[in-house]
Amino acid sequence: MTRRPGLSARLKLTLSYAGLVLVTGAVLLAVVWVFLLRYVPDNSQGLLGISPNRYLLSRIFGRAAAVALALLLVFGLVGGWILAGRMLAPLTQITDAARRAGKGSLSHRIRMEGRRDEFRELADTFDTMLEQLESHVAEQQRFAANASHELRTPLAISQTLLDVARKDPTRDRDELIERLHAVNTRAIGLTEALLLLSRSDRGTFTRERVDLSLIAEEAAETLLPLAEQRGITLDITGGAARAVGSAELLLRMVTNLVQNALVHNLPAGGAVTVHTEAHGGTSVLRVENTGPRLPPDLVPTLAEPFQRGTERARTDEHAGAGLGLAIVDSVVRAHDGTLDLAPRPSGGLLVTVRLPGTP
Repeated sequence: MTRRPGLSARLKLTLSYAGLVLVTGAVLLAVVWVFLLRYVPDNSQGLLGISPNRYLLSRIFGRAAAVALALLLVFGLVGGWILAGRMLAPLTQITDAARRAGKGSLSHRIRMEGRRDEFRELADTFDTMLEQLESHVAEQQRFAANASHELRTPLAISQTLLDVARKDPTRDRDELIERLHAVNTRAIGLTEALLLLSRSDRGTFTRERVDLSLIAEEAAETLLPLAEQRGITLDITGGAARAVGSAELLLRMVTNLVQNALVHNLPAGGAVTVHTEAHGGTSVLRVENTGPRLPPDLVPTLAEPFQRGTERARTDEHAGAGLGLAIVDSVVRAHDGTLDLAPRPSGGLLVTVRLPGTP
């Protein structure tokens, strides 16, 4: 159903201003008539034979009142149109910016000058929204490009292996199956990680009461064989740390943190400590590990998707796809928490997760 175009806001304000001025003038003239003219005697007798006559004064006053009302109407229309234009000028800037944003341009900003008022506050809020949208779009585009690249690699390897097997029928079939299985396993793991990351970003999960200490114990029990295989000491300390969220996502978050701490550790004699506590209405989870020293400029990028870092890249079976800390960051943000990464002076990484606690 198409709607007919209505009056513009500027015209509505102009008519409102003109109507207000006209009504005010009419009220003033009515006051003059009621409280002055009605007391004028309606006869021709008076001082020196001359007396104000109500009939004559009414005719003179009526003509002057009509002229005055006409002038007030014109003044109200012209002045209202000018004032409405000046008042709505900031809104026009905001509308133009919104129209450009609707066409896909997110790089422009309004940057309205002048004193802070409702329009200035609206423009600043709109600029902040555009900045966040531009950042999210750029992040999503970068993520999509990296995900496409990461998914293309195992598919290209599988195609190469199949082409080689087709051209060389004598090639060892068991070796081919084993390599294809490894490549497909990596592709499936990457796809599941992408789905989990998308799910946590959307925040579509059921919230329930959970205890981070119990989740940390479950994650440590799952990864204990990996710790023993690498000769790394895995300790769980602290007490109860209750929060509200998805037990499945929080378990994946802690598992990723512990696995990351085990994989990126010293070749031998390393240690990983998982600590949970409740402090001031906040549930805290700390995962600390030994390892090589990390450059300070590398640490802030570790939570970005597919950012492994040259000194942290692995080539073994636990290399991952560079989504471990990205999933952790997404899960933490979905639970209204904060994630802090700090390099240890002696080497390794200290990861601190803070989530809103429960009474």
